[in-house]
Amino acid sequence: MEKADELVGVVDGVTAVPVGSPSVRRIRPWPLGAALVIALGAVALLVLAGTRWVNQPAVQAWRTVCLAITVQALPFLLLGTVLSGAISAFVPADLFTKVLPKRPALAVPVAGAAGAVLPGCECASVPVAHSLIRRGVTPAAAFAFLLSAPAINPVVLTATAVAFPGNPAMVAARLLASLATAAVMGWLWLWLGKEKWLRPVLRQRHSGHRPGHSRLREFRLGFQHDFLHAGGFLVLGAMAAATFNVAVPRSVLDAFSGSPWLSVLFLAGLAVLLAVCSEADAFVAASLTGFSPAARLAFMVVGPMVDLKLIALQAGTFGRAFAWRFSTATTLVAVAASVLIGGALL
Repeated sequence: MEKADELVGVVDGVTAVPVGSPSVRRIRPWPLGAALVIALGAVALLVLAGTRWVNQPAVQAWRTVCLAITVQALPFLLLGTVLSGAISAFVPADLFTKVLPKRPALAVPVAGAAGAVLPGCECASVPVAHSLIRRGVTPAAAFAFLLSAPAINPVVLTATAVAFPGNPAMVAARLLASLATAAVMGWLWLWLGKEKWLRPVLRQRHSGHRPGHSRLREFRLGFQHDFLHAGGFLVLGAMAAATFNVAVPRSVLDAFSGSPWLSVLFLAGLAVLLAVCSEADAFVAASLTGFSPAARLAFMVVGPMVDLKLIALQAGTFGRAFAWRFSTATTLVAVAASVLIGGALL
């Protein structure tokens, strides 16, 4: 009977709601197709030549910034999605239940620290966290891993070191602020979280190897999903950052960058809107030279944990009640951690 209750339907990699679960409203996925179309159009625009307005100084500056961010970030995005696909296909699904402490309060920081050795993009971390919960991991630990994995994995930290050369304090500040945010959010869930905020929903993609399926095929599908999804948003984020650098008047930047608190809040909000993948956001942050180090740190801490696509993915996986509460609390904790740790180290 217990196995029957857990039965799910799988069609082309999409997992259906378990039999007997309450009906739920499916959240529309983030418009990946539109993102890719816009990204391809942007690439075509960047290589366009011979048109008079394309050769204007402002357009040339925009093209240079956009291409620089994209070219710098693309190798790290590629490596990150390769590792994410490999973990999904080859790492045993019950690994966490074997290595995590039995006490939830201790499991939270251990799960957060595990993000440093089990890299994955933020899009993949949501279905992975859902899978961990279904396999018996306490939700607080799963959420700590969800927040830390895309923020402190080796690929992201290496990209941060490359984007901020000669500034190891920025790498250390990102690591500590992200770890602190993940741990605090896990403990907050233990203290204030309610199971009724979580509900079974349709998932966009499975995570973990399923018996009877080729591991190489699962790796290919996982890599393809993550790379195409994140790649489109990388180009969009580069376009937005380039537009921000070229089009926004200096007076507007001075109004925000001149105030320590306004600059932090402004870049934290910008991170939510741009939705740049974590393997590339350091290069976008490095291009925002008019802002303080603490503000740019907030951009890199908030972005991998809270952005528009993640809110949509969390709402579709765990429900709207969870997504809005969790995203709001995570933003506040991430900003506070960035200010405190950034103020001490940067």
